[in-house]
Amino acid sequence: MTTTTSAQPGEDAYEVDTDPDRIDLDRVHHWLSTDAFWALGRSRDLVERSLRGSLNFGVYDGEGTQVAYARVVTDHATFAWLCDVYVDPAHRGRGLGVRLATAVRDHLAPYELKRILLATLDAHELYAKVGFVPVSDPKMLMMLSPTT
Repeated sequence: MTTTTSAQPGEDAYEVDTDPDRIDLDRVHHWLSTDAFWALGRSRDLVERSLRGSLNFGVYDGEGTQVAYARVVTDHATFAWLCDVYVDPAHRGRGLGVRLATAVRDHLAPYELKRILLATLDAHELYAKVGFVPVSDPKMLMMLSPTT
């Protein structure tokens, strides 16, 4: 299923699309591996495998160039994890992060998921605009980090 949302009147001409064939893998790999603190050094192979196993959202400018990215890991039934949200530095400050997170929320709404999680170090205010709130009982969450 491909979802496309165009700009509303008065907004910049950006488009959000879930078509996996539009994702610019080289650009996404460059962003994540060189500028995203959570993914520095991530290999191209790892980025490609993560894209293949995820629901991908690209944001494109009026010329069709990808300017932002997000991916969602989900079973489309009960759970989703929003991750790897990135806006090209040249396009920041235009509300694209909120627009992208809103498109993700709206795309997932029909699935009536029990929970959509994300982890953020410094963008709490951005995600709050879309409805995300801090985990009410963080003690209930656990994680497994395999040792290397």
